[in-house]
Amino acid sequence: MKQIFLWLRIIRPQTLPASLCPVLVALMMTSSGDIDGTRNLVAAITIVCALSLQILSNLINDYYDFRRGADTQGRKGFRRALAEGEVSERQMKAACLITLGVCVLCGLYLVTVGGLVILSIGVSAILFAWLYTATDYSLSYLGIADIFVFLYYGVIASSGTYYLIEHSFTWPVFFAGGVCGLISMCVLLINNLRDMDDDRRVGKRTLPVRFGRIAGLALMCAVVLLLPVSAYLAFGLSLPMAVIIPGICLFIAVCRIKGKTLNKCLLAAGLTNVFYTLLVMFSIFY
Repeated sequence: MKQIFLWLRIIRPQTLPASLCPVLVALMMTSSGDIDGTRNLVAAITIVCALSLQILSNLINDYYDFRRGADTQGRKGFRRALAEGEVSERQMKAACLITLGVCVLCGLYLVTVGGLVILSIGVSAILFAWLYTATDYSLSYLGIADIFVFLYYGVIASSGTYYLIEHSFTWPVFFAGGVCGLISMCVLLINNLRDMDDDRRVGKRTLPVRFGRIAGLALMCAVVLLLPVSAYLAFGLSLPMAVIIPGICLFIAVCRIKGKTLNKCLLAAGLTNVFYTLLVMFSIFY
């Protein structure tokens, strides 16, 4: 049981709304008619694939941040098993390969449904998970990961999911997923604001490291203000626009605190994504 709970912590369940919410939002926006077993299977495998891709990204991130010295004992962020000596590098590599296997198996089935469009999304998503921290030119170390977080945890996730069900693209789904992507950008910005000192030490040139805390907060403010705009473009003047309320509260909290206390804001950002998904659900079905 200890090992089970350890690996549950390692996959970072608190981060999983980032990949789950845009998929759920897109599934709710598909037509409600003609629900059959095949359609439900596609939806279920899409969810598993999305979660597996994020877990893979988390595991790769843990492994290479540890190798680079970015994750150490007593870090400001959530505990990292490799840094704390709770698992070995060999075990983490095995976990990466197993998770990659799940991604590939799910992806192969989805490619039979969605064709080359889904193949390109799947291959690029795995490549993004690798490039995030694994190379000398990693996205997170260059400070450009925010763009890819918005894309893959937002508009690509929602649009790809919708395409699998309806075999078409639509702008409302694009912007609905954009809200999720913007919230995930907030998660990354909070993480980078918290880790500024450690990131600077290991050469991780995030936006706050490059331009300072004020620039990081300014970007987060802009991202939060875009939340209701994207929600409006997706659903019109409706309930999902209320996502601005927890967004503003989150921004105010981030402005007031620093260090380890920001971990609470990371959890709150994940819950904001869940809150938005619930707003979409009530807007569509009630």
